[in-house]
Amino acid sequence: MLSDPYVPALRDALRHADFTVDQVGALLGADAHRALMRNETAPAYRATADGSPVSTLTRLFSLQRPVSREAADRALPGLVDALVGADMLAASGEDVRAAVDIRPYGDEDHDWWVVCDLTPGLDGGGRTVTRDHVLGISEASSSLAQLTIRSEIGSALDLGAGCGVQALHLASHARRVVATDVNQRALEMCRLTGALNEVAYDVRDGSLFDPVAGETYDLIATNPPFVVSPPTEERYVYRDSGFSGDDVVRRIVEGAQAHLNPGGWCQILANWIHLDGQPWTERIASWIEPTGLDAWVLQREVADLPTYVEMWLADAGQKGTPDYVRQYDAWLDWFEDQGIEGIGFGWLCLRNSGRSTPTLNLEEWPYEIEQPLGPHVAAWGARADGLAALDDDQLLGARLVHAEDVVQETFGPVGAEDPEYLMVRLQRGVRRARQVDTVEAGLIGACDGELQLGQLLDALAQLLGREPGELRMTYLPQVRELIADGFLTFP
Repeated sequence: MLSDPYVPALRDALRHADFTVDQVGALLGADAHRALMRNETAPAYRATADGSPVSTLTRLFSLQRPVSREAADRALPGLVDALVGADMLAASGEDVRAAVDIRPYGDEDHDWWVVCDLTPGLDGGGRTVTRDHVLGISEASSSLAQLTIRSEIGSALDLGAGCGVQALHLASHARRVVATDVNQRALEMCRLTGALNEVAYDVRDGSLFDPVAGETYDLIATNPPFVVSPPTEERYVYRDSGFSGDDVVRRIVEGAQAHLNPGGWCQILANWIHLDGQPWTERIASWIEPTGLDAWVLQREVADLPTYVEMWLADAGQKGTPDYVRQYDAWLDWFEDQGIEGIGFGWLCLRNSGRSTPTLNLEEWPYEIEQPLGPHVAAWGARADGLAALDDDQLLGARLVHAEDVVQETFGPVGAEDPEYLMVRLQRGVRRARQVDTVEAGLIGACDGELQLGQLLDALAQLLGREPGELRMTYLPQVRELIADGFLTFP
C-alpha cells in the first residue's frame, strides 16, 4: 500500500477532482448509475468522456477501464509512479489501470474514500477473487452502518474491520476506535482508508476478541465472515471464518459481555443455522441467555439450502467451472450430515443493561423497514429499561405518549356503522402493525403525557360501562406490549 509521505498528496488530488459520491452520481446520471450497480459499465463510460479529473478517476477505479498516462497524471499529479510502486496502479505502455479500488463513500455529514479490492465480474467478466480478497462497500456493510447506534461515546470496536467502513462511521461519534482483522491485506487497506480520510483509529491483527483482551467498549459493531460453509482449505477470508457452521457468531455473542461497558451495545449482522427439529429462536437464545445481556434479534430472511449454495458458489466465481456441480453436491451433503434445513440472516443487538433479568426479544421480520434503524434500536433499549423499572402500580402512575408516527386504520364493509377491526401501524423503523380493540385504540390516542395511565384506563372504563379494576388488570399486559413494540413510550 501507499507509503505515508504520499497519502496527503493523494487526498488532495481526490478532493481537487471532487471525487465524491454526489459528484460521481451527478456525472453519470441516474441511468448509468443504475447500470453500474448492475456491474455494467458501458453507459458510465459514455458519460465520462470529457477528460476531467473526476471522469478519469471514475473510469480508472469505478469502471476499471484503462486511462492514458497523460490523463492519470492530470488527475493524480506526481502520484502515478508512487501508486504503481505501491501496487495500487498498474502501468502498461501508455495506459494505466487500477490494481485496487479507491471508492467514494459517505453519509449525510461526510465524504470519504475507501481503499479495497476491485469489484469482480464487471461487464459479464469472470468473477474471480483471491483468498485474501478485501471486500469494499457491500449491502451488508451498508446495512450494519444503518443499524448501528450513533450516540456520542468514549470507545468503539470494529470487529473484523475489512477495509474500514464501520471504523470510519464509528470514529465520527466515538473518541477512541479499535479496528481488528485477521487478513493482512485488509489491515493494510484499513490503515490506508483511515489515513486517507484523516480519521484516527487503532488497527490490530487478530481473531475475534484476542486483540482486545481485557478491554471494554461502549459499542462493538461487527459484520463477521459469517458464511456457513463446509470445512475446506479453500477459504475466502472476507466471508469464511474457518470455524464450524455458525460458530463464529456464537463466539462473538458469548464473548461480547466481557468486552462491554455498562450500557454498552454489541451489534452484529450475521447468518445462523436452522437445525431440523429446533426453533431458531431457541437456538440463538441458548447463546444469549448465559451472557445476561439484553437482546433484540431480528431475522430478516431465511434462505433455502440450494439458493444459499448457489449464491456463495457464484460469489466465489465457481459457477460454470468444471468443478461446480461437484462442489454444489458436496455442500448439500454437508448440510444434510449436519441436520441443517435453512440459513437465517439478520441482526443481533445485544446490550449490557446490568439488570438481573435481561430483556430478550427474538422475532422474524421479513417486512419493510425504514433505515436508519440505529435510533430505533436505542429507543428499544430505553423502553426496555423503563419497563423493567416499573411494577404494575408504578406503570399505572406513568404518563405515556404515543409514537409520533403511529396511525390508525379501520377496516370493514362500506357503510357499516362500526369497523370490522382496527389496526395501529408505525410508519418508521420496524413498521409494525397491531390489531387493537376499542380500549387499546382509545388509550393510544389519549396518551399525550398529560394524564397517568391509570387515570386514562379508569376514564375508558367509565365511558364503556366497565369495571375499572377489571379493565386495569386486563389491559396492563397489553400496555407493556405496546410499549415494548414502540406504539407507546415514556416522555
